[in-house]
This record gives sequence, C-alpha cells and structure tokens, in this order.
Amino acid sequence: MPVSDIREQQTVDSLYRQHHDWLKAWLYKRLACSATAADLAHDTFLRLITSRQVGQVQQPKAYLGNIARGLLIDRYRRHALEQAYLESLAALPEPLEISSEQRLMILETLLEIDRMLDGLSERTRTIFCMTQFDGLSYVQISQRLNISTNTVRKHFVQALTQCLLLIED
Repeated sequence: MPVSDIREQQTVDSLYRQHHDWLKAWLYKRLACSATAADLAHDTFLRLITSRQVGQVQQPKAYLGNIARGLLIDRYRRHALEQAYLESLAALPEPLEISSEQRLMILETLLEIDRMLDGLSERTRTIFCMTQFDGLSYVQISQRLNISTNTVRKHFVQALTQCLLLIED
C-alpha cells in the first residue's frame, strides 16, 4: 500500500475517532432519531473518504457539518417527494371492479358510438367532438373553424339526432 494511502487512512481514522460522536449528536439534535443520525454520520464519513480531500481538511467539524447538512437536505427533499407521491396515490379513486358483462356492454357501446361518428360528415364529427371532448362553445368553434355559429349549431343538432337514434335502438 502506498505511503499516501496509509497517511490518508490514518487521517480518516483520526477524524472518525475525534469527531464521530460529536457528529452523531449534532445530527440527533436535528433528527431526534438515533438510528437515522448514525446512518447519516456514516454517510458523511463515506462522502469524506470518496472526496479524496481528507488531507486538505483544515476545520474538521465545519467540513463534516457541511457534508452532513447537505445529506440532511437531500434526506428532507427525498422525504418530501415521497410524501407528495403517497398523497397523490391516496387521492386517486379506488379502482372499479367491472364484471365481464359490463365490460362487454361498454365495448359494444363504444363501438356503436364509433360507427355513429364514422357515419357523420367530417365537419359534423369535428364539431360534435369539439363540444363533447374539448368543451368548446358554439362561438369558440365557429371562430376556430371560421364558420357561422348557426352552422355550428346545425351540425351539432345533426350529431345529437344520431346519438338519440342510437339510444332508441
């Protein structure tokens, strides 16, 4: 083992013996959990070792505190992200159990709607979809398609009539 590595190992060993208990206590004050404080103290020394700057440390407590503070911030950010994810999952509605009969009826209905829409002219189909799926008013559609509001209304009534005929069947 090279002499520089031996010196570095001795420096880390010395820093660990002199400052580990202090660092763990410092972290415990902020976390109120001895296990997490011990983990973060361990991670702090790992960061110190992997930084390859052990020999350049002039103020060990300040340096170790700075590394530990960064790890604490990372931990809080990760925790906040996990909480936000769990809250969004909790806000999702419960999945519905659909019987095979219901699923078949839904698929058949969707296919009938698709056939009905396919039987409409392109403009009528576009206007119907813009009102139903985009939630646009007749005025907004007339502006987008550059046609009169009455024309929009006429095409929508045609599509609605087809829907009603589909329901009657």
